[in-house]
Amino acid sequence: MMFRKLVLTAAILAYAVVVFGAFVRLSNAGLGCPDWPGCYGRLAVPQSAPARGIAHLEFPNKPLDNAKAWIEMTHRYLAGTLALLIVAIAVYASRKRAELQQSPLLSLLLAGLVALQALLGMWTVTLLLKPVVVSLHLLGGMVTLALLCWLALRQYARPTVYAVSRDSLKFWGWLGLGLLAVQIALGGWVSANYAALACGGFPLCNGSWLPKMDFSAGFQLVGSEGTTSGNTLSNLALASINWTHRLGALIVLCYLASLAIAVLRIKRLQKYGVLLLTIVCLQVALGIGNVLLSRPLPLAVAHNAAAALLLVVMVVLNFNLSSSGVDDGL
Repeated sequence: MMFRKLVLTAAILAYAVVVFGAFVRLSNAGLGCPDWPGCYGRLAVPQSAPARGIAHLEFPNKPLDNAKAWIEMTHRYLAGTLALLIVAIAVYASRKRAELQQSPLLSLLLAGLVALQALLGMWTVTLLLKPVVVSLHLLGGMVTLALLCWLALRQYARPTVYAVSRDSLKFWGWLGLGLLAVQIALGGWVSANYAALACGGFPLCNGSWLPKMDFSAGFQLVGSEGTTSGNTLSNLALASINWTHRLGALIVLCYLASLAIAVLRIKRLQKYGVLLLTIVCLQVALGIGNVLLSRPLPLAVAHNAAAALLLVVMVVLNFNLSSSGVDDGL
């Protein structure tokens, strides 16, 4: 069915957009193009000498870095393609509601979300990487990925009624997803403020379990300025961001590992328990590796990719734990 193919393609592309978006952010290419939606006033990065000369005249204070500009534009091309796919999904779901035998509400919600994502993408550039905007843009991408995965599951799978304590795990599954969402938000705040290396060493932070920190400055959402280096925050503020993310990682690790062990007791869900336990441990290992190795770019991108994959696994698990995953009006 065409709708199934559209949804599955969009879900896969959404994962790619999230991971590539992390690469853009971590390679400091977020301002590779100083304008939006084009790049130096064009739909592609200026290549010819005359085009580069015009770009210099139009943006004299924004010298063209060809590599970073192409990284940024590649992300925009991928995101633009995803937006078109989501619009097509929403139109198809609305027009073929009877044929699909499901409400188009989730598809329409996705279309609205992608419009908001476009605005956040624009503000990310025009507000010079304002941390709260960058973080919201990351969260929007993760929510888009989660909703597309849920929509894809509705097309290809059906929740199964299990005889063993499925209902008792349903609440704990949603709670785990909520905790993971908070941790992803904290990770986005670390990245947006360039606080990944603010805590030297592991497991201690700058030689202490509880170092000196400035939480009020570190988590000031309104009024925080955009930055390309994180220098607008003090070391104490940056340490508070990193330390909080570490604490969140410990909480999420313990909770999701416990949830995975509980899921392993349900025979037909054992594969999800194994996946959950494997990926959450991998994610923690990648986080520690980033600290000990001073955040090499491939490892930092892998940390973001694993976070997105962990989100997908939690969505799949909650879908299978839900007795109303199909007939919930979405």
